[in-house]
Amino acid sequence: MRKFVSMLGIMLCFIALNTEHTYGFIQKQDTTVVADDLQFTEIGSAEDSAANAISTETLTKDSVATSKVSTKQANASSTDSSNTLWNTFIEGLVGGFIAFLMPCIFPMVPLTVSYFTKRAGSRSRGIGQALIYGASIIVIYVALGLLITLLFGSAKLNELSSSGWFNLAFFILLVVFAISFFGTFEITLPSAFVNKIDEKSDSSKGLGGIFFMAASLALVSFSCTGPIIGTLLVQASSKGEILAPAIGMSGFALALALPFTLSAVFPGFLNSMPKSGGWLNSVKVCLGFLELALALKFLSAADLVWHWEWFDREIFLSLWIVIFVLMGFYLLGKLRFSHDSDVTYISVPRLFFTLVSFSFAVYMVPGLWGAPVNILSGIAPPLNTQDFILGDNTSGTNSDLRFPAQVKYNNLLHPPHGFNAFFDLEEGLSYAKSVKKPVLIDFTGHACVNCRKMEDKVWIEPEVSRLIKEEYVLIQLYVDERGVKMPESKVHYSKILRRNTTDLGNWNGDFQATTYGSNSQPFYVLAGQDLKPLVQPQGALYEAKAFAGYLQSGLDAFKAAQK
Repeated sequence: MRKFVSMLGIMLCFIALNTEHTYGFIQKQDTTVVADDLQFTEIGSAEDSAANAISTETLTKDSVATSKVSTKQANASSTDSSNTLWNTFIEGLVGGFIAFLMPCIFPMVPLTVSYFTKRAGSRSRGIGQALIYGASIIVIYVALGLLITLLFGSAKLNELSSSGWFNLAFFILLVVFAISFFGTFEITLPSAFVNKIDEKSDSSKGLGGIFFMAASLALVSFSCTGPIIGTLLVQASSKGEILAPAIGMSGFALALALPFTLSAVFPGFLNSMPKSGGWLNSVKVCLGFLELALALKFLSAADLVWHWEWFDREIFLSLWIVIFVLMGFYLLGKLRFSHDSDVTYISVPRLFFTLVSFSFAVYMVPGLWGAPVNILSGIAPPLNTQDFILGDNTSGTNSDLRFPAQVKYNNLLHPPHGFNAFFDLEEGLSYAKSVKKPVLIDFTGHACVNCRKMEDKVWIEPEVSRLIKEEYVLIQLYVDERGVKMPESKVHYSKILRRNTTDLGNWNGDFQATTYGSNSQPFYVLAGQDLKPLVQPQGALYEAKAFAGYLQSGLDAFKAAQK
Protein backbone atom coordinates (compact mmCIF):
# COMPACT_ATOMS: atom_id res chain seq x y z
CA MET A 1 0.00 0.00 0.00
CA ARG A 2 2.86 2.39 0.82
CA LYS A 3 4.35 1.70 -2.60
CA PHE A 4 1.02 2.48 -4.26
CA VAL A 5 0.64 5.75 -2.37
CA SER A 6 4.19 6.78 -3.27
CA MET A 7 3.75 6.06 -6.98
CA LEU A 8 0.35 7.75 -7.08
CA GLY A 9 1.86 10.86 -5.49
CA ILE A 10 4.62 10.91 -8.08
CA MET A 11 2.33 10.87 -11.09
CA LEU A 12 -0.18 13.37 -9.74
CA CYS A 13 2.51 15.75 -8.51
CA PHE A 14 4.41 15.66 -11.78
CA ILE A 15 1.25 16.31 -13.78
CA ALA A 16 0.58 19.24 -11.47
CA LEU A 17 4.12 20.47 -12.02
CA ASN A 18 3.77 20.28 -15.78
CA THR A 19 0.47 22.10 -15.93
CA GLU A 20 2.09 24.81 -13.81
CA HIS A 21 -1.20 26.36 -12.74
CA THR A 22 -2.80 23.63 -10.69
CA TYR A 23 -1.87 25.06 -7.30
CA GLY A 24 -4.44 27.05 -5.43
CA PHE A 25 -2.41 30.21 -5.27
CA ILE A 26 -2.66 33.44 -7.19
CA GLN A 27 -0.60 33.16 -10.35
CA LYS A 28 1.50 35.98 -11.70
CA GLN A 29 0.69 36.74 -15.29
CA ASP A 30 3.23 35.92 -17.96
CA THR A 31 5.46 38.90 -18.51
CA THR A 32 6.87 40.69 -21.49
CA VAL A 33 10.43 41.88 -21.93
CA VAL A 34 11.19 44.72 -19.54
CA ALA A 35 14.59 45.84 -18.32
CA ASP A 36 15.69 45.28 -14.74
CA ASP A 37 15.60 48.96 -13.80
CA LEU A 38 12.21 49.74 -15.33
CA GLN A 39 11.36 53.43 -15.26
CA PHE A 40 8.00 54.74 -16.30
CA THR A 41 7.83 57.75 -18.59
CA GLU A 42 5.57 60.64 -17.79
CA ILE A 43 2.43 60.46 -19.89
CA GLY A 44 2.38 63.10 -22.59
CA SER A 45 6.09 63.87 -22.43
CA ALA A 46 8.34 63.92 -25.47
CA GLU A 47 9.68 60.50 -24.57
CA ASP A 48 6.26 58.95 -24.28
CA SER A 49 5.86 56.52 -27.15
CA ALA A 50 2.12 56.33 -26.76
CA ALA A 51 1.82 60.09 -27.15
CA ASN A 52 3.98 60.00 -30.25
CA ALA A 53 2.03 57.17 -31.86
CA ILE A 54 -1.51 58.18 -31.00
CA SER A 55 -2.84 61.67 -30.65
CA THR A 56 -1.39 63.88 -27.94
CA GLU A 57 -4.87 65.13 -27.25
CA THR A 58 -6.04 61.63 -26.33
CA LEU A 59 -3.37 60.89 -23.76
CA THR A 60 -2.12 64.09 -22.16
CA LYS A 61 -5.43 65.09 -20.66
CA ASP A 62 -5.52 61.83 -18.70
CA SER A 63 -1.96 61.87 -17.36
CA VAL A 64 -2.98 62.35 -13.73
CA ALA A 65 -5.50 59.51 -13.78
CA THR A 66 -3.05 57.21 -15.54
CA SER A 67 -0.34 58.03 -13.00
CA LYS A 68 -2.64 56.77 -10.26
CA VAL A 69 -3.22 53.57 -12.21
CA SER A 70 0.55 53.13 -12.54
CA THR A 71 1.01 53.47 -8.78
CA LYS A 72 -1.66 50.89 -8.05
CA GLN A 73 -0.21 48.51 -10.59
CA ALA A 74 3.26 48.90 -9.11
CA ASN A 75 1.89 47.89 -5.71
CA ALA A 76 0.04 44.95 -7.25
CA SER A 77 3.21 43.90 -9.06
CA SER A 78 5.00 43.40 -5.74
CA THR A 79 2.25 41.05 -4.54
CA ASP A 80 2.25 39.16 -7.84
CA SER A 81 6.03 38.74 -7.59
CA SER A 82 5.74 37.20 -4.13
CA ASN A 83 3.05 34.80 -5.32
CA THR A 84 5.13 33.81 -8.34
CA LEU A 85 8.18 33.02 -6.20
CA TRP A 86 6.03 31.05 -3.77
CA ASN A 87 4.58 28.99 -6.62
CA THR A 88 8.10 28.44 -7.97
CA PHE A 89 9.18 27.15 -4.57
CA ILE A 90 6.24 24.72 -4.48
CA GLU A 91 7.09 23.47 -7.96
CA GLY A 92 10.67 22.91 -6.86
CA LEU A 93 9.47 21.08 -3.76
CA VAL A 94 7.35 18.72 -5.86
CA GLY A 95 10.24 18.16 -8.25
CA GLY A 96 12.55 17.34 -5.35
CA PHE A 97 10.22 14.68 -3.97
CA ILE A 98 9.95 13.16 -7.44
CA ALA A 99 13.75 13.16 -7.79
CA PHE A 100 14.11 11.45 -4.43
CA LEU A 101 12.10 8.49 -5.75
CA MET A 102 14.41 8.00 -8.72
CA PRO A 103 16.49 4.77 -8.92
CA CYS A 104 19.72 6.77 -8.58
CA ILE A 105 18.77 8.25 -5.20
CA PHE A 106 16.11 6.23 -3.39
CA PRO A 107 18.27 3.11 -2.70
CA MET A 108 21.08 5.32 -1.32
CA VAL A 109 19.12 6.48 1.74
CA PRO A 110 19.76 3.44 4.00
CA LEU A 111 23.44 3.34 2.98
CA THR A 112 23.96 7.06 3.62
CA VAL A 113 22.23 7.03 7.01
CA SER A 114 24.17 3.92 8.05
CA TYR A 115 27.40 5.60 6.99
CA PHE A 116 26.69 8.66 9.16
CA THR A 117 25.89 6.50 12.17
CA LYS A 118 29.08 4.43 11.88
CA ARG A 119 31.31 7.39 11.07
CA ALA A 120 30.02 9.52 13.91
CA GLY A 121 30.29 6.78 16.53
CA SER A 122 27.10 7.89 18.28
CA ARG A 123 23.54 8.58 17.25
CA SER A 124 23.63 12.23 18.35
CA ARG A 125 26.73 13.00 16.28
CA GLY A 126 25.23 11.05 13.38
CA ILE A 127 22.13 13.24 13.50
CA GLY A 128 24.29 16.37 13.51
CA GLN A 129 26.25 15.19 10.48
CA ALA A 130 23.03 14.25 8.67
CA LEU A 131 21.72 17.80 9.26
CA ILE A 132 24.93 19.22 7.81
CA TYR A 133 24.62 16.81 4.89
CA GLY A 134 21.08 18.04 4.17
CA ALA A 135 22.15 21.68 4.46
CA SER A 136 25.01 21.01 2.02
CA ILE A 137 22.57 19.61 -0.55
CA ILE A 138 20.50 22.79 -0.26
CA VAL A 139 23.55 25.03 -0.68
CA ILE A 140 24.70 23.15 -3.78
CA TYR A 141 21.39 23.36 -5.64
CA VAL A 142 20.63 26.95 -4.62
CA ALA A 143 24.06 27.90 -5.95
CA LEU A 144 23.08 26.27 -9.25
CA GLY A 145 19.94 28.43 -9.39
CA LEU A 146 21.93 31.58 -8.67
CA LEU A 147 24.43 30.65 -11.37
CA ILE A 148 21.62 30.54 -13.95
CA THR A 149 20.53 34.04 -12.92
CA LEU A 150 24.08 35.40 -13.08
CA LEU A 151 24.63 33.93 -16.53
CA PHE A 152 21.43 35.22 -18.10
CA GLY A 153 19.93 37.95 -15.90
CA SER A 154 16.21 38.43 -15.28
CA ALA A 155 15.54 40.49 -18.40
CA LYS A 156 17.16 37.88 -20.65
CA LEU A 157 15.28 35.04 -18.95
CA ASN A 158 12.06 36.96 -19.47
CA GLU A 159 12.84 37.58 -23.12
CA LEU A 160 13.69 33.93 -23.72
CA SER A 161 10.26 32.77 -22.53
CA SER A 162 8.57 34.41 -25.53
CA SER A 163 11.28 33.49 -28.02
CA GLY A 164 10.58 30.91 -30.70
CA TRP A 165 14.17 29.69 -30.56
CA PHE A 166 13.95 29.28 -26.78
CA ASN A 167 10.78 27.19 -27.01
CA LEU A 168 12.13 25.08 -29.87
CA ALA A 169 15.41 24.45 -28.01
CA PHE A 170 13.62 23.31 -24.88
CA PHE A 171 11.28 21.12 -26.90
CA ILE A 172 14.37 19.29 -28.17
CA LEU A 173 15.93 19.26 -24.70
CA LEU A 174 12.85 17.72 -23.05
CA VAL A 175 12.60 15.09 -25.78
CA VAL A 176 16.23 14.18 -25.03
CA PHE A 177 15.35 13.98 -21.31
CA ALA A 178 12.41 11.69 -22.11
CA ILE A 179 14.59 9.40 -24.24
CA SER A 180 17.06 9.26 -21.36
CA PHE A 181 14.31 8.22 -18.93
CA PHE A 182 13.29 5.49 -21.37
CA GLY A 183 16.77 4.01 -20.89
CA THR A 184 18.33 4.66 -24.30
CA PHE A 185 21.26 6.41 -22.65
CA GLU A 186 22.17 8.17 -19.43
CA ILE A 187 22.97 11.84 -19.10
CA THR A 188 26.13 11.83 -16.99
CA LEU A 189 28.80 14.32 -16.07
CA PRO A 190 32.49 13.74 -16.94
CA SER A 191 33.74 10.75 -14.92
CA ALA A 192 37.05 12.43 -14.05
CA PHE A 193 35.21 15.31 -12.40
CA VAL A 194 32.84 12.99 -10.52
CA ASN A 195 35.72 10.79 -9.31
CA LYS A 196 37.68 13.79 -8.05
CA ILE A 197 34.73 14.99 -5.97
CA ASP A 198 34.22 11.47 -4.65
CA GLU A 199 37.88 11.26 -3.61
CA LYS A 200 37.51 14.57 -1.79
CA SER A 201 34.58 13.18 0.21
CA ASP A 202 36.70 10.20 1.29
CA SER A 203 39.88 12.12 2.10
CA SER A 204 38.39 15.24 3.69
CA LYS A 205 37.37 15.27 7.32
CA GLY A 206 34.88 17.30 9.26
CA LEU A 207 32.49 19.62 7.47
CA GLY A 208 34.46 19.50 4.23
CA GLY A 209 34.06 15.75 3.91
CA ILE A 210 30.30 15.94 4.49
CA PHE A 211 29.94 18.73 1.93
CA PHE A 212 31.81 16.72 -0.71
CA MET A 213 29.59 13.72 0.09
CA ALA A 214 26.57 15.86 -0.75
CA ALA A 215 28.31 17.03 -3.92
CA SER A 216 28.99 13.41 -4.86
CA LEU A 217 25.29 12.59 -4.46
CA ALA A 218 24.36 15.50 -6.74
CA LEU A 219 26.86 14.44 -9.41
CA VAL A 220 26.34 10.67 -9.31
CA SER A 221 22.55 11.02 -9.41
CA PHE A 222 22.62 13.52 -12.28
CA SER A 223 21.46 10.90 -14.79
CA CYS A 224 18.15 10.75 -12.91
CA THR A 225 17.84 14.26 -11.53
CA GLY A 226 19.26 16.15 -14.53
CA PRO A 227 16.04 16.04 -16.59
CA ILE A 228 13.94 17.07 -13.58
CA ILE A 229 16.31 19.92 -12.69
CA GLY A 230 16.36 21.01 -16.33
CA THR A 231 12.55 21.08 -16.47
CA LEU A 232 12.35 23.06 -13.24
CA LEU A 233 14.88 25.62 -14.44
CA VAL A 234 13.01 26.01 -17.73
CA GLN A 235 9.75 26.65 -15.88
CA ALA A 236 11.40 29.04 -13.40
CA SER A 237 13.29 30.92 -16.09
CA SER A 238 10.12 31.53 -18.11
CA LYS A 239 8.57 33.46 -15.19
CA GLY A 240 10.95 36.40 -15.62
CA GLU A 241 11.73 36.76 -11.91
CA ILE A 242 15.41 37.25 -11.13
CA LEU A 243 15.26 34.99 -8.04
CA ALA A 244 12.98 32.34 -9.54
CA PRO A 245 15.73 29.81 -10.49
CA ALA A 246 17.30 30.04 -7.02
CA ILE A 247 13.93 29.79 -5.27
CA GLY A 248 12.96 26.79 -7.39
CA MET A 249 16.24 25.05 -6.60
CA SER A 250 15.83 25.76 -2.88
CA GLY A 251 12.49 23.93 -2.91
CA PHE A 252 14.00 21.09 -4.91
CA ALA A 253 16.98 20.75 -2.57
CA LEU A 254 14.81 20.91 0.56
CA ALA A 255 12.61 18.06 -0.66
CA LEU A 256 15.66 16.03 -1.69
CA ALA A 257 17.52 16.57 1.60
CA LEU A 258 14.55 16.13 3.93
CA PRO A 259 14.20 12.31 3.68
CA PHE A 260 17.92 11.80 4.36
CA THR A 261 17.75 13.99 7.44
CA LEU A 262 14.49 12.50 8.74
CA SER A 263 15.85 8.98 8.31
CA ALA A 264 18.84 9.85 10.52
CA VAL A 265 16.80 11.68 13.16
CA PHE A 266 13.87 9.21 13.22
CA PRO A 267 14.97 5.64 12.39
CA GLY A 268 11.33 4.57 12.18
CA PHE A 269 10.90 6.78 9.13
CA LEU A 270 13.39 4.62 7.25
CA ASN A 271 11.44 1.48 8.11
CA SER A 272 8.18 2.98 6.83
CA MET A 273 9.62 3.68 3.37
CA PRO A 274 8.81 1.21 0.57
CA LYS A 275 11.55 -1.19 -0.44
CA SER A 276 13.57 -0.63 -3.59
CA GLY A 277 12.70 -2.70 -6.63
CA GLY A 278 11.65 -2.70 -10.25
CA TRP A 279 8.86 -0.21 -9.48
CA LEU A 280 11.48 2.55 -9.28
CA ASN A 281 12.36 2.02 -12.93
CA SER A 282 8.66 2.03 -13.84
CA VAL A 283 8.34 5.44 -12.18
CA LYS A 284 11.30 6.67 -14.21
CA VAL A 285 9.77 5.48 -17.50
CA CYS A 286 6.39 7.04 -16.65
CA LEU A 287 8.18 10.32 -16.04
CA GLY A 288 9.71 9.91 -19.49
CA PHE A 289 6.21 9.79 -21.00
CA LEU A 290 5.24 12.92 -19.04
CA GLU A 291 8.41 14.74 -20.14
CA LEU A 292 7.56 13.88 -23.74
CA ALA A 293 4.05 15.29 -23.32
CA LEU A 294 5.38 18.47 -21.71
CA ALA A 295 7.84 18.95 -24.57
CA LEU A 296 4.91 19.42 -26.96
CA LYS A 297 3.86 22.53 -25.02
CA PHE A 298 7.10 24.26 -26.04
CA LEU A 299 6.76 23.11 -29.65
CA SER A 300 3.26 24.59 -29.71
CA ALA A 301 4.58 27.91 -28.37
CA ALA A 302 7.22 28.03 -31.11
CA ASP A 303 4.55 27.29 -33.71
CA LEU A 304 2.41 30.20 -32.46
CA VAL A 305 5.30 32.66 -32.24
CA TRP A 306 6.59 31.87 -35.72
CA HIS A 307 3.13 31.44 -37.31
CA TRP A 308 3.89 27.99 -38.75
CA GLU A 309 0.19 27.12 -38.41
CA TRP A 310 0.74 23.38 -38.76
CA PHE A 311 1.03 22.21 -35.15
CA ASP A 312 -2.63 22.83 -34.44
CA ARG A 313 -4.85 21.68 -31.63
CA GLU A 314 -5.83 18.36 -33.26
CA ILE A 315 -2.21 17.29 -33.74
CA PHE A 316 -1.32 18.29 -30.19
CA LEU A 317 -4.24 16.36 -28.66
CA SER A 318 -3.63 13.34 -30.91
CA LEU A 319 -0.04 13.10 -29.70
CA TRP A 320 -1.08 13.47 -26.06
CA ILE A 321 -3.71 10.76 -26.48
CA VAL A 322 -1.16 8.39 -28.02
CA ILE A 323 1.39 9.15 -25.28
CA PHE A 324 -1.03 8.33 -22.44
CA VAL A 325 -2.36 5.24 -24.21
CA LEU A 326 1.21 3.97 -24.58
CA MET A 327 1.85 4.72 -20.91
CA GLY A 328 -1.23 2.68 -20.04
CA PHE A 329 0.04 -0.26 -22.08
CA TYR A 330 3.44 0.10 -20.42
CA LEU A 331 1.87 -0.10 -16.98
CA LEU A 332 -0.01 -3.23 -18.06
CA GLY A 333 3.29 -4.78 -19.09
CA LYS A 334 2.34 -4.89 -22.79
CA LEU A 335 5.09 -2.43 -23.68
CA ARG A 336 8.57 -3.04 -22.32
CA PHE A 337 11.98 -1.40 -22.57
CA SER A 338 15.33 -3.20 -22.51
CA HIS A 339 16.01 -2.51 -18.83
CA ASP A 340 12.52 -3.34 -17.52
CA SER A 341 11.80 -6.23 -15.20
CA ASP A 342 9.27 -8.88 -16.19
CA VAL A 343 5.70 -8.07 -15.15
CA THR A 344 4.42 -11.49 -14.08
CA TYR A 345 1.16 -10.09 -12.74
CA ILE A 346 -0.67 -6.76 -12.56
CA SER A 347 -0.59 -5.33 -9.07
CA VAL A 348 -3.32 -3.11 -7.72
CA PRO A 349 -1.16 0.05 -7.98
CA ARG A 350 -0.40 -0.69 -11.64
CA LEU A 351 -4.08 -1.30 -12.31
CA PHE A 352 -5.07 2.06 -10.84
CA PHE A 353 -2.34 3.91 -12.73
CA THR A 354 -3.46 2.19 -15.92
CA LEU A 355 -7.04 3.36 -15.30
CA VAL A 356 -5.82 6.93 -14.76
CA SER A 357 -3.71 6.89 -17.93
CA PHE A 358 -6.38 5.38 -20.20
CA SER A 359 -9.13 7.55 -18.69
CA PHE A 360 -7.15 10.72 -19.32
CA ALA A 361 -6.58 9.63 -22.93
CA VAL A 362 -10.31 9.04 -23.42
CA TYR A 363 -11.09 12.40 -21.76
CA MET A 364 -9.06 14.18 -24.45
CA VAL A 365 -10.72 12.43 -27.42
CA PRO A 366 -13.75 14.81 -27.70
CA GLY A 367 -11.26 17.68 -27.93
CA LEU A 368 -10.37 16.44 -31.42
CA TRP A 369 -13.77 17.75 -32.53
CA GLY A 370 -13.59 21.02 -30.60
CA ALA A 371 -14.91 20.04 -27.17
CA PRO A 372 -13.37 21.94 -24.22
CA VAL A 373 -10.46 20.16 -22.52
CA ASN A 374 -10.22 22.29 -19.40
CA ILE A 375 -7.32 20.40 -17.83
CA LEU A 376 -5.15 21.46 -20.77
CA SER A 377 -6.29 25.08 -20.85
CA GLY A 378 -3.22 27.22 -21.46
CA ILE A 379 -1.13 24.20 -22.47
CA ALA A 380 -2.84 23.01 -25.64
CA PRO A 381 -2.91 25.34 -28.67
CA PRO A 382 -5.88 27.75 -28.72
CA LEU A 383 -9.19 26.68 -30.21
CA ASN A 384 -8.75 29.03 -33.16
CA THR A 385 -6.09 26.64 -34.51
CA GLN A 386 -8.67 23.84 -34.73
CA ASP A 387 -9.42 22.86 -38.34
CA PHE A 388 -12.80 21.28 -37.64
CA ILE A 389 -15.23 21.87 -34.79
CA LEU A 390 -18.27 19.60 -34.59
CA GLY A 391 -21.53 21.55 -34.47
CA ASP A 392 -19.69 24.84 -34.76
CA ASN A 393 -21.95 27.80 -35.39
CA THR A 394 -20.13 31.08 -35.57
CA SER A 395 -22.80 32.90 -37.54
CA GLY A 396 -23.58 34.96 -34.48
CA THR A 397 -19.96 35.95 -33.91
CA ASN A 398 -20.26 39.32 -35.55
CA SER A 399 -23.13 40.91 -33.66
CA ASP A 400 -22.33 44.24 -35.30
CA LEU A 401 -22.64 44.07 -39.08
CA ARG A 402 -20.45 47.16 -39.35
CA PHE A 403 -17.39 45.23 -38.16
CA PRO A 404 -14.93 45.18 -41.07
CA ALA A 405 -14.36 41.94 -42.95
CA GLN A 406 -10.60 42.55 -42.89
CA VAL A 407 -8.62 44.17 -40.09
CA LYS A 408 -4.99 45.10 -39.84
CA TYR A 409 -2.57 42.19 -39.23
CA ASN A 410 -5.31 39.51 -39.41
CA ASN A 411 -3.16 37.60 -41.89
CA LEU A 412 -0.90 36.68 -38.93
CA LEU A 413 -2.96 37.30 -35.81
CA HIS A 414 -6.26 35.63 -35.02
CA PRO A 415 -8.82 36.36 -32.28
CA PRO A 416 -10.08 33.68 -29.87
CA HIS A 417 -12.57 31.35 -31.53
CA GLY A 418 -15.97 32.99 -31.87
CA PHE A 419 -14.77 36.56 -31.24
CA ASN A 420 -13.89 39.55 -33.40
CA ALA A 421 -10.88 41.66 -32.52
CA PHE A 422 -8.65 44.43 -33.75
CA PHE A 423 -4.88 44.06 -33.46
CA ASP A 424 -3.98 47.68 -34.07
CA LEU A 425 -4.78 50.25 -31.39
CA GLU A 426 -5.56 53.15 -33.69
CA GLU A 427 -7.85 51.07 -35.90
CA GLY A 428 -9.71 49.70 -32.89
CA LEU A 429 -10.17 53.14 -31.34
CA SER A 430 -11.46 54.55 -34.60
CA TYR A 431 -14.06 51.79 -34.84
CA ALA A 432 -15.06 52.24 -31.17
CA LYS A 433 -15.73 55.91 -31.79
CA SER A 434 -17.89 55.12 -34.80
CA VAL A 435 -20.06 52.62 -32.90
CA LYS A 436 -19.91 54.57 -29.60
CA LYS A 437 -18.73 51.62 -27.51
CA PRO A 438 -16.04 51.26 -24.84
CA VAL A 439 -12.92 49.23 -25.62
CA LEU A 440 -11.54 46.12 -23.99
CA ILE A 441 -7.77 46.33 -24.47
CA ASP A 442 -6.31 42.86 -24.01
CA PHE A 443 -2.52 42.86 -23.62
CA THR A 444 -1.65 39.31 -24.54
CA GLY A 445 1.08 37.13 -26.07
CA HIS A 446 1.54 33.99 -28.14
CA ALA A 447 3.50 32.29 -25.36
CA CYS A 448 1.25 33.58 -22.56
CA VAL A 449 -0.18 30.52 -20.79
CA ASN A 450 -2.55 32.48 -18.56
CA CYS A 451 -3.93 34.38 -21.58
CA ARG A 452 -4.95 31.13 -23.25
CA LYS A 453 -6.36 29.83 -19.99
CA MET A 454 -8.60 32.90 -19.65
CA GLU A 455 -9.83 32.53 -23.23
CA ASP A 456 -10.42 28.77 -22.94
CA LYS A 457 -12.14 28.72 -19.55
CA VAL A 458 -13.58 32.16 -18.84
CA TRP A 459 -14.30 33.91 -22.13
CA ILE A 460 -16.42 31.00 -23.39
CA GLU A 461 -18.91 31.41 -20.51
CA PRO A 462 -22.19 32.79 -21.94
CA GLU A 463 -22.39 36.04 -19.94
CA VAL A 464 -18.71 36.89 -20.39
CA SER A 465 -18.90 36.09 -24.10
CA ARG A 466 -22.03 38.21 -24.55
CA LEU A 467 -20.54 41.24 -22.82
CA ILE A 468 -17.33 41.14 -24.85
CA LYS A 469 -19.09 40.57 -28.19
CA GLU A 470 -22.01 42.95 -27.78
CA GLU A 471 -20.90 45.71 -25.42
CA TYR A 472 -17.18 46.18 -26.10
CA VAL A 473 -14.77 46.60 -28.97
CA LEU A 474 -12.05 44.03 -28.38
CA ILE A 475 -8.49 45.18 -29.12
CA GLN A 476 -5.82 42.50 -28.65
CA LEU A 477 -2.29 43.87 -28.39
CA TYR A 478 0.37 41.15 -28.69
CA VAL A 479 3.55 42.05 -26.79
CA ASP A 480 5.63 39.20 -28.28
CA GLU A 481 4.75 39.63 -31.96
CA ARG A 482 8.05 39.97 -33.83
CA GLY A 483 6.84 39.28 -37.37
CA VAL A 484 5.09 42.64 -37.89
CA LYS A 485 7.51 45.51 -38.49
CA MET A 486 6.42 49.01 -37.54
CA PRO A 487 6.52 51.91 -40.04
CA GLU A 488 9.30 54.45 -39.60
CA SER A 489 6.86 57.01 -38.20
CA LYS A 490 6.24 54.77 -35.17
CA VAL A 491 9.77 53.55 -34.56
CA HIS A 492 11.35 55.26 -31.56
CA TYR A 493 13.72 54.37 -28.75
CA SER A 494 11.95 52.93 -25.71
CA LYS A 495 13.69 53.74 -22.44
CA ILE A 496 11.67 51.00 -20.80
CA LEU A 497 12.63 48.22 -23.21
CA ARG A 498 16.03 49.76 -24.00
CA ARG A 499 15.55 49.22 -27.71
CA ASN A 500 13.80 50.68 -30.72
CA THR A 501 10.17 49.73 -31.17
CA THR A 502 10.84 48.23 -34.56
CA ASP A 503 8.19 45.51 -34.29
CA LEU A 504 4.58 45.38 -33.14
CA GLY A 505 5.38 43.44 -29.97
CA ASN A 506 7.89 45.99 -28.69
CA TRP A 507 5.56 48.87 -29.55
CA ASN A 508 2.67 47.25 -27.67
CA GLY A 509 4.88 46.35 -24.70
CA ASP A 510 6.21 49.89 -24.46
CA PHE A 511 2.69 51.31 -24.76
CA GLN A 512 1.39 49.07 -21.96
CA ALA A 513 4.19 49.85 -19.51
CA THR A 514 4.28 53.55 -20.33
CA THR A 515 0.55 54.17 -20.26
CA TYR A 516 -0.74 51.75 -17.64
CA GLY A 517 2.34 51.04 -15.52
CA SER A 518 2.24 47.28 -16.01
CA ASN A 519 4.33 44.72 -17.85
CA SER A 520 2.28 41.56 -17.18
CA GLN A 521 -0.03 39.54 -19.36
CA PRO A 522 -2.91 39.01 -19.55
CA PHE A 523 -3.75 42.60 -18.66
CA TYR A 524 -7.24 43.91 -19.35
CA VAL A 525 -8.06 47.59 -19.62
CA LEU A 526 -11.69 48.73 -19.92
CA ALA A 527 -11.50 52.21 -21.37
CA GLY A 528 -13.42 54.85 -23.20
CA GLN A 529 -12.39 56.13 -26.59
CA ASP A 530 -9.90 58.44 -24.83
CA LEU A 531 -8.01 55.40 -23.40
CA LYS A 532 -8.78 56.51 -19.84
CA PRO A 533 -9.51 53.40 -17.69
CA LEU A 534 -13.17 53.22 -16.69
CA VAL A 535 -12.32 50.94 -13.78
CA GLN A 536 -9.11 49.53 -12.30
CA PRO A 537 -7.29 47.38 -14.93
CA GLN A 538 -7.41 43.67 -14.22
CA GLY A 539 -5.11 40.70 -14.68
CA ALA A 540 -6.14 37.06 -14.96
CA LEU A 541 -9.40 36.34 -13.14
CA TYR A 542 -10.43 32.70 -13.45
CA GLU A 543 -13.91 33.04 -11.94
CA ALA A 544 -16.34 33.66 -14.81
CA LYS A 545 -18.89 35.47 -12.60
CA ALA A 546 -16.21 37.77 -11.20
CA PHE A 547 -14.88 38.59 -14.67
CA ALA A 548 -18.40 39.21 -15.98
CA GLY A 549 -18.94 41.56 -13.03
CA TYR A 550 -15.73 43.34 -13.92
CA LEU A 551 -16.89 43.81 -17.51
CA GLN A 552 -20.29 45.03 -16.34
CA SER A 553 -18.72 47.56 -13.97
CA GLY A 554 -16.74 49.06 -16.85
CA LEU A 555 -19.86 49.20 -19.00
CA ASP A 556 -21.82 50.93 -16.23
CA ALA A 557 -19.04 53.50 -15.79
CA PHE A 558 -19.00 54.16 -19.54
CA LYS A 559 -22.78 54.66 -19.69
CA ALA A 560 -22.71 56.94 -16.66
CA ALA A 561 -20.02 59.10 -18.30
CA GLN A 562 -22.17 59.49 -21.42
CA LYS A 563 -25.06 61.01 -19.52
